[in-house]
Amino acid sequence: MAKSHLRLIAPHTEKRTVAPKRLPNAELRTREYLTEAEVDRLLEATKGNRWGHRDGTMILVAYRHGLRAAELADLRWDQIDFTTATLHVRRVKQGSPSTHPILGDELRRLRRLQREQQPKSPFVFTSERGAPFTTAGFARMVERAGVQAALGFKAHPHMLRHACGFALASKGHDTRALQAYLGHKNIQHTVRYTELSPTRFRNFWRD
Repeated sequence: MAKSHLRLIAPHTEKRTVAPKRLPNAELRTREYLTEAEVDRLLEATKGNRWGHRDGTMILVAYRHGLRAAELADLRWDQIDFTTATLHVRRVKQGSPSTHPILGDELRRLRRLQREQQPKSPFVFTSERGAPFTTAGFARMVERAGVQAALGFKAHPHMLRHACGFALASKGHDTRALQAYLGHKNIQHTVRYTELSPTRFRNFWRD
């Protein structure tokens, strides 16, 4: 009887390219906030922009009020009360709304922006064509300002919100008040700023 010849066929294997896993922001950058001095450098860097007054005002408002990029892009004139110098902040991510005071330099910037805005819009920050400024456009502007300011790292809009929390915590403001100011539902999101504050250890090693 003739022997049967069996041919073994290797199963077909499909090669797939596995995309590298993106590292968390904390591992990509040494810190996620800007200092007050670095915010000042960003503001200085925007002065050379074609729309420098608008760009600088965007950075200042985002920083002073701890706004997320989406909150800044959606900011409308009816949220600003020029008579009482207050800003009615509407938060995303189910954050708590609040009313913030507007300081003099910021108020003057906003008055000028409203006066010079063409075409007029219900939105505070608009493009050349009058459309609401986008979060992506704001991110590109902040990144360019960071390069111009020679920060040495890639700047992004959320750093301004963190910079607000860090600056207010460093000034010794109460954690609960800071929580309300930033619109945090969970106070644990606010505690991280007090943990980073240099004033936390101010009296260490003193008699």
